[in-house]
Amino acid sequence: MKKALHPTMIRQDSSSLHDQHKPRAKNYFKVVSRKLAAVFTALLSGKRKKGSIDVNKMQKNNTRVKRISFSTSTYQSTVSDFSFEDICKATVNFSPENKIGEGGFGTVYKGRLKDGSLVAVKRAKKDKYDQGLPQQFKNEILTLSKIEHLNLVRLFGYLEHKDEQIIVVEYVGNGNLREHLDGVRGNGLEIAERLDIAIDVAHAITYLHTYTDPPIIHRDIKASNILITEKLRAKVADFGFARLATEDPTATHISTQVKGTAGYVDPEYTRTYQLTDKSDVYSFGVLLVELMTGRYPIESKKPVKERVTIRWAMKRLKEGEFVIAMDPKLRRSPASNMVVENVLKLAHQCLAPVRQSRPTMKKCVEVLWGIRKDYKDRVSSTTAASTSHCSANFPYRNAKSDRHLFGIQEGDSYGFISA
Repeated sequence: MKKALHPTMIRQDSSSLHDQHKPRAKNYFKVVSRKLAAVFTALLSGKRKKGSIDVNKMQKNNTRVKRISFSTSTYQSTVSDFSFEDICKATVNFSPENKIGEGGFGTVYKGRLKDGSLVAVKRAKKDKYDQGLPQQFKNEILTLSKIEHLNLVRLFGYLEHKDEQIIVVEYVGNGNLREHLDGVRGNGLEIAERLDIAIDVAHAITYLHTYTDPPIIHRDIKASNILITEKLRAKVADFGFARLATEDPTATHISTQVKGTAGYVDPEYTRTYQLTDKSDVYSFGVLLVELMTGRYPIESKKPVKERVTIRWAMKRLKEGEFVIAMDPKLRRSPASNMVVENVLKLAHQCLAPVRQSRPTMKKCVEVLWGIRKDYKDRVSSTTAASTSHCSANFPYRNAKSDRHLFGIQEGDSYGFISA
Protein backbone atom coordinates (compact mmCIF):
# COMPACT_ATOMS: atom_id res chain seq x y z
CA MET A 1 0.00 0.00 0.00
CA LYS A 2 1.28 3.46 -0.86
CA LYS A 3 1.75 5.77 2.03
CA ALA A 4 -0.17 9.02 1.92
CA LEU A 5 1.70 12.21 1.21
CA HIS A 6 2.18 14.50 4.15
CA PRO A 7 0.26 17.72 3.43
CA THR A 8 3.34 19.88 3.91
CA MET A 9 5.56 17.97 1.50
CA ILE A 10 4.25 19.66 -1.64
CA ARG A 11 3.67 23.36 -1.23
CA GLN A 12 1.47 25.68 -3.21
CA ASP A 13 3.33 28.21 -5.29
CA SER A 14 3.61 31.69 -3.86
CA SER A 15 3.85 34.85 -5.95
CA SER A 16 7.54 35.26 -5.18
CA LEU A 17 10.47 33.50 -3.62
CA HIS A 18 11.42 36.62 -1.71
CA ASP A 19 8.00 37.72 -0.28
CA GLN A 20 12.26 43.55 16.52
CA HIS A 21 14.45 42.00 18.13
CA LYS A 22 17.86 43.55 18.83
CA PRO A 23 20.39 41.33 20.60
CA ARG A 24 22.23 42.75 23.55
CA ALA A 25 25.57 41.70 22.22
CA LYS A 26 26.95 42.04 18.70
CA ASN A 27 27.78 38.87 16.78
CA TYR A 28 30.38 39.67 14.14
CA PHE A 29 31.10 37.87 10.90
CA LYS A 30 33.66 35.19 10.93
CA VAL A 31 35.29 34.56 7.62
CA VAL A 32 35.02 30.87 6.73
CA SER A 33 36.53 28.92 3.88
CA ARG A 34 34.84 26.77 1.33
CA LYS A 35 35.47 23.83 3.66
CA LEU A 36 32.16 24.75 5.26
CA ALA A 37 30.38 22.73 2.60
CA ALA A 38 32.52 19.66 3.25
CA VAL A 39 31.81 19.87 6.97
CA PHE A 40 28.09 19.68 6.37
CA THR A 41 27.87 17.44 3.30
CA ALA A 42 27.11 14.35 5.37
CA LEU A 43 23.96 15.93 6.75
CA LEU A 44 22.43 16.87 3.41
CA SER A 45 23.32 13.60 1.66
CA GLY A 46 21.85 11.64 4.52
CA LYS A 47 25.15 9.94 5.38
CA ARG A 48 26.74 10.22 8.81
CA LYS A 49 30.24 8.85 8.98
CA LYS A 50 31.72 7.69 12.23
CA GLY A 51 33.58 10.49 13.92
CA SER A 52 32.03 13.22 11.76
CA ILE A 53 30.82 16.52 13.21
CA ASP A 54 27.26 16.53 14.52
CA VAL A 55 25.80 19.49 12.69
CA ASN A 56 22.67 19.63 14.82
CA LYS A 57 24.69 20.00 18.02
CA MET A 58 27.06 22.47 16.42
CA GLN A 59 24.32 24.74 15.07
CA LYS A 60 22.27 24.47 18.23
CA ASN A 61 24.83 26.59 20.04
CA ASN A 62 25.75 28.75 17.06
CA THR A 63 25.10 32.42 17.72
CA ARG A 64 27.84 33.78 15.50
CA VAL A 65 27.25 35.07 12.01
CA LYS A 66 29.13 33.02 9.44
CA ARG A 67 30.38 34.68 6.29
CA ILE A 68 31.08 32.75 3.12
CA SER A 69 34.28 33.61 1.27
CA PHE A 70 34.39 32.69 -2.43
CA SER A 71 37.65 31.84 -4.11
CA THR A 72 37.08 33.37 -7.54
CA SER A 73 37.34 37.05 -8.37
CA THR A 74 33.87 36.90 -9.92
CA TYR A 75 32.37 36.19 -6.54
CA GLN A 76 34.48 38.38 -4.29
CA SER A 77 31.96 40.21 -2.16
CA THR A 78 32.19 43.83 -1.16
CA VAL A 79 29.94 43.16 1.83
CA SER A 80 31.71 44.17 5.04
CA ASP A 81 31.56 42.35 8.33
CA PHE A 82 28.27 42.99 10.10
CA SER A 83 26.27 41.81 13.07
CA PHE A 84 22.66 40.83 13.61
CA GLU A 85 22.06 44.33 14.91
CA ASP A 86 23.34 45.63 11.58
CA ILE A 87 20.85 43.36 9.80
CA CYS A 88 18.04 44.87 11.85
CA LYS A 89 19.21 48.36 10.91
CA ALA A 90 19.64 47.38 7.26
CA THR A 91 16.04 46.17 7.03
CA VAL A 92 14.69 48.87 9.40
CA ASN A 93 13.76 46.19 11.92
CA PHE A 94 12.34 44.00 9.15
CA SER A 95 9.97 46.73 8.04
CA PRO A 96 7.06 45.63 5.81
CA GLU A 97 8.17 48.36 3.39
CA ASN A 98 11.37 46.39 2.77
CA LYS A 99 9.58 43.11 2.22
CA ILE A 100 10.31 41.83 -1.28
CA GLY A 101 8.72 38.42 -1.11
CA GLU A 102 7.69 35.39 0.83
CA GLY A 103 8.30 31.68 0.32
CA GLY A 104 8.11 28.37 2.11
CA PHE A 105 11.15 29.21 4.24
CA GLY A 106 9.93 32.59 5.41
CA THR A 107 10.00 36.25 4.45
CA VAL A 108 12.68 37.99 2.41
CA TYR A 109 13.63 41.63 2.95
CA LYS A 110 15.73 44.10 1.03
CA GLY A 111 18.55 45.37 3.17
CA ARG A 112 21.09 48.16 2.81
CA LEU A 113 24.19 47.70 4.94
CA LYS A 114 26.12 50.55 6.48
CA ASP A 115 28.64 50.45 3.61
CA GLY A 116 25.81 50.88 1.10
CA SER A 117 25.74 47.28 -0.09
CA LEU A 118 22.34 45.85 -1.01
CA VAL A 119 21.52 42.35 0.17
CA ALA A 120 18.50 40.08 0.41
CA VAL A 121 17.81 38.94 3.98
CA LYS A 122 15.83 35.72 4.29
CA ARG A 123 14.22 35.46 7.73
CA ALA A 124 12.83 32.04 8.65
CA LYS A 125 9.33 31.59 9.97
CA LYS A 126 9.00 31.03 13.70
CA ASP A 127 6.64 28.06 13.42
CA LYS A 128 7.27 25.45 16.06
CA TYR A 129 4.82 23.12 14.32
CA ASP A 130 6.70 23.13 11.01
CA GLN A 131 9.46 20.62 11.63
CA GLY A 132 10.83 21.03 8.11
CA LEU A 133 12.05 24.61 8.50
CA PRO A 134 15.32 23.81 10.32
CA GLN A 135 16.20 21.30 7.59
CA GLN A 136 15.39 23.82 4.85
CA PHE A 137 17.65 26.34 6.59
CA LYS A 138 20.53 23.86 6.62
CA ASN A 139 19.86 22.72 3.05
CA GLU A 140 20.02 26.27 1.74
CA ILE A 141 23.31 27.00 3.50
CA LEU A 142 24.91 23.71 2.53
CA THR A 143 23.95 23.96 -1.10
CA LEU A 144 24.74 27.64 -1.61
CA SER A 145 28.12 27.25 0.07
CA LYS A 146 29.09 24.62 -2.53
CA ILE A 147 28.20 26.49 -5.70
CA GLU A 148 29.69 29.29 -7.81
CA HIS A 149 27.87 30.14 -11.02
CA LEU A 150 26.63 33.33 -12.62
CA ASN A 151 23.15 31.87 -13.07
CA LEU A 152 22.81 30.92 -9.39
CA VAL A 153 22.11 33.31 -6.52
CA ARG A 154 25.17 33.45 -4.28
CA LEU A 155 25.37 33.25 -0.51
CA PHE A 156 27.03 35.95 1.63
CA GLY A 157 26.42 34.49 5.08
CA TYR A 158 23.99 33.07 7.59
CA LEU A 159 23.01 33.42 11.24
CA GLU A 160 21.34 31.43 13.98
CA HIS A 161 20.67 33.58 17.04
CA LYS A 162 18.18 32.47 19.67
CA ASP A 163 15.00 31.82 17.69
CA GLU A 164 16.24 33.68 14.62
CA GLN A 165 17.42 31.89 11.47
CA ILE A 166 18.68 34.27 8.80
CA ILE A 167 20.36 33.80 5.43
CA VAL A 168 21.99 36.73 3.65
CA VAL A 169 22.15 36.30 -0.11
CA GLU A 170 22.77 38.27 -3.28
CA TYR A 171 20.14 40.90 -3.98
CA VAL A 172 18.51 40.62 -7.40
CA GLY A 173 16.27 43.63 -7.74
CA ASN A 174 14.22 43.03 -10.88
CA GLY A 175 11.68 40.57 -9.53
CA ASN A 176 11.15 36.98 -10.60
CA LEU A 177 10.16 35.34 -13.85
CA ARG A 178 6.53 34.84 -12.83
CA GLU A 179 6.16 38.56 -12.15
CA HIS A 180 7.55 39.38 -15.59
CA LEU A 181 5.22 36.93 -17.30
CA ASP A 182 2.29 38.44 -15.42
CA GLY A 183 3.30 41.97 -16.40
CA VAL A 184 3.83 42.99 -12.77
CA ARG A 185 7.49 43.74 -13.57
CA GLY A 186 9.11 45.16 -16.66
CA ASN A 187 7.56 45.88 -20.04
CA GLY A 188 6.94 42.29 -21.07
CA LEU A 189 9.41 39.68 -22.24
CA GLU A 190 10.16 39.28 -25.93
CA ILE A 191 10.51 35.77 -27.36
CA ALA A 192 14.28 36.23 -27.64
CA GLU A 193 14.49 37.23 -23.98
CA ARG A 194 12.40 34.25 -22.92
CA LEU A 195 14.71 31.99 -24.87
CA ASP A 196 17.76 33.54 -23.19
CA ILE A 197 16.17 33.03 -19.78
CA ALA A 198 15.43 29.39 -20.57
CA ILE A 199 19.07 28.88 -21.55
CA ASP A 200 20.31 30.64 -18.38
CA VAL A 201 18.18 28.35 -16.21
CA ALA A 202 19.32 25.29 -18.17
CA HIS A 203 22.96 26.34 -17.62
CA ALA A 204 22.35 26.65 -13.88
CA ILE A 205 20.73 23.23 -13.53
CA THR A 206 23.38 21.64 -15.77
CA TYR A 207 26.02 23.04 -13.45
CA LEU A 208 24.24 21.59 -10.40
CA HIS A 209 23.85 18.16 -12.00
CA THR A 210 27.20 17.88 -13.74
CA TYR A 211 29.81 20.23 -12.34
CA THR A 212 29.33 19.96 -8.57
CA ASP A 213 30.65 17.13 -6.46
CA PRO A 214 28.45 15.45 -5.45
CA PRO A 215 25.74 16.55 -7.89
CA ILE A 216 22.88 18.66 -6.53
CA ILE A 217 19.19 18.13 -7.25
CA HIS A 218 17.28 21.38 -6.79
CA ARG A 219 13.76 19.88 -6.38
CA ASP A 220 11.93 23.22 -6.67
CA ILE A 221 12.53 24.64 -10.14
CA LYS A 222 9.66 27.06 -10.84
CA ALA A 223 9.07 30.53 -12.28
CA SER A 224 8.92 32.30 -8.92
CA ASN A 225 12.35 30.83 -8.03
CA ILE A 226 13.93 32.32 -11.16
CA LEU A 227 15.14 35.83 -10.35
CA ILE A 228 15.66 38.33 -13.16
CA THR A 229 18.48 40.85 -13.22
CA GLU A 230 18.32 44.38 -14.60
CA LYS A 231 19.96 43.06 -17.79
CA LEU A 232 17.24 40.40 -18.06
CA ARG A 233 19.50 37.51 -17.11
CA ALA A 234 18.19 34.67 -14.97
CA LYS A 235 19.45 33.42 -11.60
CA VAL A 236 18.07 30.29 -9.94
CA ALA A 237 17.33 30.71 -6.22
CA ASP A 238 15.76 28.97 -3.20
CA PHE A 239 17.66 25.81 -2.31
CA GLY A 240 15.58 24.89 0.72
CA PHE A 241 14.48 21.60 -0.86
CA ALA A 242 17.84 20.83 -2.51
CA ARG A 243 19.35 17.40 -2.08
CA LEU A 244 22.86 16.12 -2.73
CA ALA A 245 22.92 13.12 -5.02
CA THR A 246 24.26 9.86 -3.66
CA GLU A 247 28.00 9.26 -4.01
CA ASP A 248 27.41 5.58 -4.77
CA PRO A 249 28.13 5.17 -8.52
CA THR A 250 25.84 2.15 -8.69
CA ALA A 251 22.83 3.95 -7.18
CA THR A 252 20.10 4.91 -9.64
CA HIS A 253 18.05 7.13 -7.32
CA ILE A 254 17.55 8.48 -3.82
CA SER A 255 14.59 7.23 -1.79
CA THR A 256 13.17 10.25 -0.01
CA GLN A 257 9.98 12.09 0.87
CA VAL A 258 8.32 14.05 -1.90
CA LYS A 259 9.00 17.78 -1.79
CA GLY A 260 8.38 20.52 -4.30
CA THR A 261 5.62 22.77 -5.60
CA ALA A 262 2.28 21.58 -6.95
CA GLY A 263 2.26 21.62 -10.73
CA TYR A 264 6.03 21.25 -11.06
CA VAL A 265 6.68 17.97 -9.20
CA ASP A 266 7.72 14.94 -11.23
CA PRO A 267 4.75 12.49 -11.10
CA GLU A 268 7.08 9.48 -11.17
CA TYR A 269 8.89 10.86 -8.11
CA THR A 270 5.52 11.41 -6.42
CA ARG A 271 4.47 7.84 -7.17
CA THR A 272 7.70 5.98 -6.34
CA TYR A 273 9.46 8.32 -3.85
CA GLN A 274 12.57 7.87 -6.03
CA LEU A 275 14.40 11.14 -6.62
CA THR A 276 16.83 11.61 -9.53
CA ASP A 277 18.21 14.52 -11.50
CA LYS A 278 15.49 13.78 -14.08
CA SER A 279 12.98 15.16 -11.56
CA ASP A 280 14.56 18.57 -12.15
CA VAL A 281 14.33 17.94 -15.89
CA TYR A 282 10.57 17.41 -15.54
CA SER A 283 10.19 20.66 -13.60
CA PHE A 284 12.24 22.42 -16.27
CA GLY A 285 9.82 21.09 -18.89
CA VAL A 286 6.94 22.68 -16.99
CA LEU A 287 8.91 25.94 -16.87
CA LEU A 288 9.45 25.87 -20.65
CA VAL A 289 5.70 25.54 -21.20
CA GLU A 290 5.15 28.42 -18.77
CA LEU A 291 7.61 30.60 -20.70
CA MET A 292 5.95 29.95 -24.06
CA THR A 293 2.31 30.15 -22.92
CA GLY A 294 2.55 32.73 -20.13
CA ARG A 295 0.16 30.58 -18.10
CA TYR A 296 0.55 29.13 -14.61
CA PRO A 297 1.05 25.34 -14.43
CA ILE A 298 -2.37 25.03 -12.83
CA GLU A 299 -5.13 27.40 -14.02
CA SER A 300 -8.09 26.65 -11.77
CA LYS A 301 -10.32 29.28 -13.40
CA LYS A 302 -9.86 27.97 -16.94
CA PRO A 303 -12.21 25.43 -18.58
CA VAL A 304 -11.63 21.88 -17.32
CA LYS A 305 -9.63 20.85 -20.40
CA GLU A 306 -7.25 23.79 -19.95
CA ARG A 307 -6.66 23.71 -16.20
CA VAL A 308 -3.47 21.65 -16.35
CA THR A 309 -1.39 23.81 -18.67
CA ILE A 310 1.12 21.18 -19.77
CA ARG A 311 -1.64 18.81 -20.90
CA TRP A 312 -3.41 21.56 -22.79
CA ALA A 313 -0.22 22.86 -24.42
CA MET A 314 1.02 19.39 -25.39
CA LYS A 315 -2.34 18.61 -26.97
CA ARG A 316 -2.19 21.83 -28.98
CA LEU A 317 1.33 20.89 -30.08
CA LYS A 318 0.31 17.35 -31.07
CA GLU A 319 -2.57 18.69 -33.17
CA GLY A 320 -0.35 21.25 -34.90
CA GLU A 321 -2.06 24.16 -33.14
CA PHE A 322 0.88 25.31 -31.04
CA VAL A 323 0.23 28.93 -32.08
CA ILE A 324 -2.98 28.80 -30.04
CA ALA A 325 -0.85 27.96 -26.99
CA MET A 326 1.45 30.97 -27.49
CA ASP A 327 1.32 33.74 -24.93
CA PRO A 328 -1.05 36.40 -26.40
CA LYS A 329 1.58 39.02 -25.53
CA LEU A 330 3.96 37.56 -28.12
CA ARG A 331 3.91 38.75 -31.74
CA ARG A 332 3.33 35.96 -34.25
CA SER A 333 6.04 35.73 -36.89
CA PRO A 334 7.80 32.85 -38.68
CA ALA A 335 10.82 33.22 -36.38
CA SER A 336 8.91 33.45 -33.09
CA ASN A 337 6.53 30.67 -34.15
CA MET A 338 9.52 28.43 -34.83
CA VAL A 339 10.91 29.12 -31.36
CA VAL A 340 7.63 28.31 -29.61
CA GLU A 341 7.11 25.10 -31.57
CA ASN A 342 10.63 23.79 -30.96
CA VAL A 343 10.72 24.79 -27.29
CA LEU A 344 7.40 23.01 -26.74
CA LYS A 345 8.83 19.94 -28.47
CA LEU A 346 11.75 20.00 -26.05
CA ALA A 347 9.30 20.44 -23.17
CA HIS A 348 7.43 17.36 -24.40
CA GLN A 349 10.64 15.33 -24.06
CA CYS A 350 11.31 16.72 -20.57
CA LEU A 351 7.77 15.82 -19.49
CA ALA A 352 8.07 12.17 -20.49
CA PRO A 353 6.27 10.00 -17.88
CA VAL A 354 9.31 7.71 -17.51
CA ARG A 355 12.52 9.38 -16.37
CA GLN A 356 14.74 7.30 -18.65
CA SER A 357 13.01 8.92 -21.64
CA ARG A 358 13.85 12.45 -20.53
CA PRO A 359 16.96 14.24 -21.82
CA THR A 360 19.76 15.40 -19.55
CA MET A 361 19.93 19.09 -18.70
CA LYS A 362 23.12 19.38 -20.72
CA LYS A 363 21.25 18.06 -23.74
CA CYS A 364 18.51 20.62 -23.07
CA VAL A 365 21.10 23.40 -23.23
CA GLU A 366 22.40 22.08 -26.55
CA VAL A 367 18.90 21.96 -28.03
CA LEU A 368 18.05 25.45 -26.79
CA TRP A 369 21.32 26.77 -28.15
CA GLY A 370 20.41 25.35 -31.56
CA ILE A 371 16.96 26.96 -31.39
CA ARG A 372 18.48 30.33 -30.55
CA LYS A 373 20.95 30.07 -33.42
CA ASP A 374 18.15 29.20 -35.89
CA TYR A 375 16.09 32.08 -34.53
CA LYS A 376 18.90 34.59 -35.02
CA ASP A 377 19.52 33.30 -38.54
CA ARG A 378 15.85 33.71 -39.45
CA VAL A 379 15.61 37.19 -38.00
CA SER A 380 18.78 38.38 -39.72
CA SER A 381 17.57 37.02 -43.07
CA THR A 382 14.42 39.15 -43.08
CA THR A 383 14.20 42.79 -44.04
CA ALA A 384 12.37 43.58 -40.82
CA ALA A 385 15.01 41.95 -38.61
CA SER A 386 14.99 44.80 -36.12
CA THR A 387 11.29 44.46 -35.28
CA SER A 388 10.06 41.02 -36.34
CA HIS A 389 11.01 39.43 -33.04
CA CYS A 390 9.60 42.14 -30.79
CA SER A 391 6.50 41.57 -28.71
CA ALA A 392 3.58 43.78 -29.66
CA ASN A 393 3.66 47.31 -28.25
CA PHE A 394 6.75 46.69 -26.12
CA PRO A 395 9.32 49.50 -26.28
CA TYR A 396 13.01 49.04 -26.87
CA ARG A 397 15.09 48.57 -23.71
CA ASN A 398 18.63 49.87 -23.30
CA ALA A 399 19.29 47.05 -20.87
CA LYS A 400 20.08 44.83 -23.82
CA SER A 401 22.73 47.14 -25.25
CA ASP A 402 25.45 45.81 -22.96
CA ARG A 403 24.13 42.31 -22.41
CA HIS A 404 26.56 39.47 -22.94
CA LEU A 405 26.30 35.71 -23.00
CA PHE A 406 27.96 33.69 -20.34
CA GLY A 407 28.12 29.99 -19.60
CA ILE A 408 28.23 29.17 -23.32
CA GLN A 409 30.64 29.71 -26.17
CA GLU A 410 29.46 31.71 -29.14
CA GLY A 411 29.95 30.14 -32.54
CA ASP A 412 28.49 27.38 -34.64
CA SER A 413 29.27 24.64 -32.14
CA TYR A 414 27.92 24.33 -28.64
CA GLY A 415 30.36 24.51 -25.75
CA PHE A 416 29.52 24.73 -22.05
CA ILE A 417 31.68 26.93 -19.83
CA SER A 418 31.42 26.55 -16.09
CA ALA A 419 31.56 29.79 -14.17
